[in-house]
Amino acid sequence: MTVRGENLIGAQARRGTEATFRAVAAATGEPLEPDFPGASLGDLDRACALADAAFDTYREAAPEARAGFLEAIAANLLDIGDDLLTRCMAETGLPRPRIEGECARTVGQLRLFAGVVREGSAVGVRIDPALPDRKPLPRPDLRLRRIAVGPVAVFGASNFPLAFSVAGGDTASALAAGCPVVVKAHPAHPGTSELVGRAIQRAVSSCGLPEGTFSLLFDAGQSIGRALVADPRICAVGFTGSRRGGTALMDIAARRPRPIPVYAEMSSINPVLLFPGALAARGAAIGRAFAASLTLGAGQFCTNPGLILAQPGAGLDAFVAAATAALRESPASTMLTPGIHRAYREGVARLAGHASVTRLVEGPEGTATQGRAALFATEADSFLAEPELQEEMFGAAALVVRCPDFAAIRAVLEHLEGQLTASLHIAPEDHAALRTLLPLLERRVGRILVDGFGTGVEVAHAMVHGGPYPATSDGRTTSVGSLAIERFLRPVSYQDVPETLLPAVLQADNPLGLPRRIDGILERG
Repeated sequence: MTVRGENLIGAQARRGTEATFRAVAAATGEPLEPDFPGASLGDLDRACALADAAFDTYREAAPEARAGFLEAIAANLLDIGDDLLTRCMAETGLPRPRIEGECARTVGQLRLFAGVVREGSAVGVRIDPALPDRKPLPRPDLRLRRIAVGPVAVFGASNFPLAFSVAGGDTASALAAGCPVVVKAHPAHPGTSELVGRAIQRAVSSCGLPEGTFSLLFDAGQSIGRALVADPRICAVGFTGSRRGGTALMDIAARRPRPIPVYAEMSSINPVLLFPGALAARGAAIGRAFAASLTLGAGQFCTNPGLILAQPGAGLDAFVAAATAALRESPASTMLTPGIHRAYREGVARLAGHASVTRLVEGPEGTATQGRAALFATEADSFLAEPELQEEMFGAAALVVRCPDFAAIRAVLEHLEGQLTASLHIAPEDHAALRTLLPLLERRVGRILVDGFGTGVEVAHAMVHGGPYPATSDGRTTSVGSLAIERFLRPVSYQDVPETLLPAVLQADNPLGLPRRIDGILERG
């Protein structure tokens, strides 16, 4: 399938008229064909107008129609086949097994949300029948459903070219909710984005949906992204990226005459707590597992473990020895973009030159596009006193914080910003100590793991990929798992509305067969 360098605006494919850019082969730095002229503000206006025009029709599409649409996108992605995989590998430097796995995850997300739409409980139907004889006052007939919020802007992520980009979790959950989507593609993988965008565009057409259900825009800079968030027809934003980028979009959204929510996943160092019993029993094994998690994907996951908290002793020594040995032999890995590679090298250099930090190990040198794994150590007092030690480094680098006692571990946790994950390595004798920390951890993170690391994010109903700020802009939500649909829905209550005017989901005979709460009692459709 040919990549043409075209914006996809509703049913049309158009060459942009603004500054032109190309994708860069991550492994070599060589530019890739074709040119991608950026979208104009006129293109953006057209995409948003189409999305707005599509909204009322698409949001009322029957559950089966929306579910079938999501499944059609999944099938179209699989039909692209090797063209998608090879283009994605070239643009990102990620190996084929990683891209194949991410493609499968993207397809799985779409199918998961198709199931959520069919099951119907996300609509949240509630009916409180009228009680005309109630004293002292009668109760009116009350019916509630959740509707889509409106057109959604989605920003493709640099580190997940499929699962968090054009057809990724934000897009899938917004479409499942009934929201048209306008995607701003990430400039690091435009060819991949166009191929995926065309798969969605074909699904819109084959399913007979309004053409404005989906559009895809390219831009080498930030002007289109900023204008997209500011456009009055956009009603919510999904973003995965840096804290600086996320907060910039939040500021734009807040300054609008009608502010909108920005669901941004931004920054996390994902603390790992090593308890004494676990270190004594298997410190070296944990160290080796940590090294594997740290270097997974060149450390370019938002859930890579970046902070280790433990008390000094033989167990921690064994952990550090095993981790450093593994990292010393871990080959350098190609990073996603020259900018990400440069920022990572600068962050490692700053940490290595810090007066309170000891460099434990760096991996072997690589090519000019590859990042070396690195492990550093400091003391709890220094970590607490120096905010720069708490900053995220996007890459395979982590900091061991030696805590003299359990109170110091608690102090460090209390000092941390919001996080996506906390990983706890424990033995039975550690349970009592952990129990005292769980309330604090629940206030700091979105996901608590035992005897593992956060780099495996399961796409499931009970998953939370989110956390208190700045891990995410809104810690009440998730960007992975079926609960993600709730970001793009809002409740509407109907009081004493005649049956003939009610939406189908609220009608007495329940024609769509959705689950409902009648007087607070759940009834399955």
